[in-house]
Formats: sequence, structure tokens, C-alpha cells
Amino acid sequence: MRRHEIQDGRNDAWTLHQLSCRDQRRDALAKDEVLVEVNNLTKYFPIGSGGFLRKKVTELKAVDGVTFAVHHGETLGLVGESGSGKTTVGKCVLQLHRPTSGEVSFKGKNLVGLTDKQLRPFRPKLQVIFQDPYESLNPRFTAYDIITEPLRLHHASKDECRNRVKELLDIVGLAPYMAERYPHEFSGGQRQRLGVARALALQPEFIVCDEPLSALDVSIQAQVLNLLDDLQRQFGVAYLFISHDLSVVRHISHRVGVMYLGKIMEIAPRDALYERPLHPYTQALLSAVPVPDPKVEAKRKVILLQGEPPSPLNPPSGCVFHPRCPKAFEECKNVVPLLNDAGNGHFVACLLHKTSWP
Repeated sequence: MRRHEIQDGRNDAWTLHQLSCRDQRRDALAKDEVLVEVNNLTKYFPIGSGGFLRKKVTELKAVDGVTFAVHHGETLGLVGESGSGKTTVGKCVLQLHRPTSGEVSFKGKNLVGLTDKQLRPFRPKLQVIFQDPYESLNPRFTAYDIITEPLRLHHASKDECRNRVKELLDIVGLAPYMAERYPHEFSGGQRQRLGVARALALQPEFIVCDEPLSALDVSIQAQVLNLLDDLQRQFGVAYLFISHDLSVVRHISHRVGVMYLGKIMEIAPRDALYERPLHPYTQALLSAVPVPDPKVEAKRKVILLQGEPPSPLNPPSGCVFHPRCPKAFEECKNVVPLLNDAGNGHFVACLLHKTSWP
């Protein structure tokens, strides 16, 4: 899939064939064992009263009871509106934010509650690619310094650093002479490639990609997306791919989770979620994605949600989506829906699909 396919979200037979072939190659890398497991994760930020003697008045529930798993060589896409908690989930997985409660396990080891010293052996295997490739790079560092910083923190020798920089620049498609350039001397796409090289420096097994394309034009997005695809096939790295762009997420993900107000509304294999969405919120999101065929587009019904998302300082009772849900009924105001197994790895938190819990 290349530039025009990402831009218009096309789903013709050739594109679907390309996606299928790509997934067959990827699935040869993916294994059954879980690499990262998140169980009932919460992150509440205390809100103080202000003044000299600050007292906690309330809590902002940024993440509230999130559960998912990512397997070796797999990409889990995480989508949702701004403020849904996607980025906070990513930071909690990496322990950049310490969770309020819940578990984040890497290869079966729970990272929550570990000290910085205890986390140190896990840091090389858990890396991040940030949203803004300019702000995330130190402007006073050359590309060489940026890539070798994590290597030096883990006591790599000068020769090891030099060889690794040469290797990584080649992997991400940058020329060796660019090692002496500063971030402002790179284009936006080149800066993001530099960010990818830094993330790969310590040979990670899991990378959080936090909106890595949103600051780039469409043509550059396609290049970076294809680079991430190639790296996954080559090294078997797993991604948590955070984005608001549903077309991009469909291209790169094996499975997709949909977040709203700190909770996962639905999580499913990519094709199942895009072709047969079960949650009213997912249905509304997908109805707004344009279709290139004008005849199909003319017949589609866009689901318009009323109002704005509620504040995470004061989330609604029951299902957090019920004030905006076109299918809500009385029970939705009082009962918090659990993620229900709809079959074939498709889970949905909606009372319309309640089958296995009271």
C-alpha cells in the first residue's frame, strides 16, 4: 500500500490482496506466546486545589481498566479521539507513567511497582517512537550522538557505537555522512527515520509508536509506514501503534483496539473490526472514513454523535459512551459493560452484546 491508498482509504480487491499477502509474511514471524500483557490498567492523575497547601480534590481518570495483550511480531493498533487515553496507555506500558493500579507484564514479568534500578534490564527491550520527530530530538546533538545516547547509557564501547550507527543509518535509509548532521538539517521524514534508528539502537522487542506519522505529509507517511513494516518483517519487533488515523491503522495492524474516555470499547482482528464493527462508537468512527468509490460513498450513512466527550474528571455512570450513543437504553446509564467475547478474538464492551456476564 502506498501514498494514494493511505490517503483515500481505498479497499479495492488489489489492496486487500496486498494486505493479505503482507499478513501471511508477518504471521510467519508472529508466535503464539504473549510478549506484553496489560491487565486492568488504570492511571488516575490527582487534581489539586491550588495554593500553597495543595490538597487532592479529585482525580482525572486517564486510563480506567484497560486490558489487552501483544504477541511477538504483532502490531496492535490503538485508536480513539484526542483525550481518550491512548498515549497514556503507551507511557504506562513503558513505565514512563507509573500506573495507579493493574499489571503490565513483559514476558511474564510484572513491571508495575519495580524500582528504576529493577526496571533497567527491561528498558532496552521496550522502546518508543515519538509523535513529533523534531521536538523529541535534542537540537544540540548530532545524529551520531542521538543514536548512541542509549548505547552509551548501557556502556557500549566507541567501536560498538560507531559500527551500530553505520548499521542503523543503513537500515532506516539514511546515508552514513548524515551521522554528523543536526536535527534541523534533516527533513521531517528524515528526522522520523532518525527517531526510528534511535528506537532500534538497543535491539528492542517491543516499540510503542505514539502517533509517529501525524506530523508528516501524506507522501512521507507512506515511506515511514513502509519502513516500520519492513523492520517488523526483518526483526520480528512488536508494535503498539497509537493513532487517530483509521486508514493508517488498518494498513499496519494485525488487531485493533478502540478507546473512548479511558476505556477500551472494542478490540478485534483488523478485518473483523473494519468490516463488522459491533460497538456503536466504532461504527460511528468508521462511518466517517471516506470511501473512494463515489457510488458507494453516496449510499453510506454517516453516524453523527451528539455533543462532546464528557470530561474524564467527571465520567458518566454506567457505560461512559451512553450520553452520546444512538443505541443507548436505560440499563446503559447504570451498568458498566465488560469486554465480552463475541467469538474469533472479537471483544466488545456493550450491553447490546452481553452474553457471558451478569
